[in-house]
Amino acid sequence: MFDHPYFEVYEFNDVPLNTESILIDECYMQEYERAMLTSFSSGEYTPVGYISFIQVRRITDHSIELTWYPGAYYRFHEVEISLPRDQFVTCVGCSRYSERPQFFAKSSWLEHLFLRQYSVFGIVDAIGVKEALDRGELTRNKLVELRNAVDQVAEKYLDVSFISFADSLLLKSNWTVGTFMSEKSYTYEPEILIEVIKHIRKVYNDILELDIYAILTQGSNEYYEDPLTHISESENHICLNSLGIPFAQLFEIDKAARCAIKLGVHNKSELYMEENFFHSLNRRHGWDRDSLEKNTFYNKMTHSDRNYFCIMWEQLLENLKPSSDNDQ
Repeated sequence: MFDHPYFEVYEFNDVPLNTESILIDECYMQEYERAMLTSFSSGEYTPVGYISFIQVRRITDHSIELTWYPGAYYRFHEVEISLPRDQFVTCVGCSRYSERPQFFAKSSWLEHLFLRQYSVFGIVDAIGVKEALDRGELTRNKLVELRNAVDQVAEKYLDVSFISFADSLLLKSNWTVGTFMSEKSYTYEPEILIEVIKHIRKVYNDILELDIYAILTQGSNEYYEDPLTHISESENHICLNSLGIPFAQLFEIDKAARCAIKLGVHNKSELYMEENFFHSLNRRHGWDRDSLEKNTFYNKMTHSDRNYFCIMWEQLLENLKPSSDNDQ
């Protein structure tokens, strides 16, 4: 296939990097070739297949690391994914006709990519806990009151898991991409976690008289067919069902922000958002993002530097479009 001299066929190790490309099912290969050959002879081209947009960031021995844009029709949404070598079929370009490189992938892998679950993660930490403990202000009664108040917030957001430990709270919600051929749809709404943290902040302020800071990420989670959490029948094992790049980024950003504050790289902030999470938010037009403080952190799982943005609550709320759900 793709023997016409206008085609450029790329091997796995030679696919174009950082180039706007198309991810498409292998079942459309013959139809795509026919459509392009018709275009070469007549100038008429009929679009083929169900496509999504990608860019290749890195090629490893075992996979092609991609930035995937699953919500291109809804918002600017980037997700880091891996196309395994054994799921790659071929890559075909046609620069003569300004055709984006077409990455043909195995059907079963691509279907799974659209139908599996992904996650949004947040971690909330209280500020000034050590000092409050030293002053004897964090009594058991206050901590139980805090726990009960978090329960009440959790009751309003049943699609979010709330895991409390020490002075921290881990938040997680799942979302899907879906296709028009399935019952699943695009359900990514990161603004919901913003709402949740807004309520949690008020709870900490009112009960403990402490403020909080939060870190937010999103992307692939290897527990892609599981509920938000797992609790054993004996109720003494709790699994967060969380493993993957965005979960690891929570702690990498926390470490990088603490170091940056200590070194004076940036000021303390109330929200730290991984860049893909931040860019995916539905923001009001005209927000000058260049005015925001940001810093890099090293992502061990992708062996690359990433950015996080430092944002204050009022700054975010003034520039965020209203959610489909009203504040409760």
